[in-house]
Amino acid sequence: MFERRHEALLPYPIFIRRVIRHVVAASLVLAATLSVGTWGYHALEHLSWVDALLNASMILGGMGPVDTLYTTAGKLFASAYALFSGIVFLATSGVLLAPFLHRLMHRFHLEER
Repeated sequence: MFERRHEALLPYPIFIRRVIRHVVAASLVLAATLSVGTWGYHALEHLSWVDALLNASMILGGMGPVDTLYTTAGKLFASAYALFSGIVFLATSGVLLAPFLHRLMHRFHLEER
């Protein structure tokens, strides 16, 4: 996927396309994770769609739930979703930073010609 040490640095337009692909991939993962969280809060805690979205967004962003959870199923779901969201947040951060960090490291390793 990325160029190797002995290969030339990618031209800027191709690098921008790479960044866009990474942003799209990270956005799709975050949207899917947010959809699962919204559905879970709506189905298990009987929150309105907007309140379920708010709770899922706050958990995914690392802020914590907004509404009080009443059912055991809702509490178990929120616990699992919070752990899963933390991993997804870290992974998508890595996906977003990878092209920039790779380009920076690649630039430092280019041999002068």
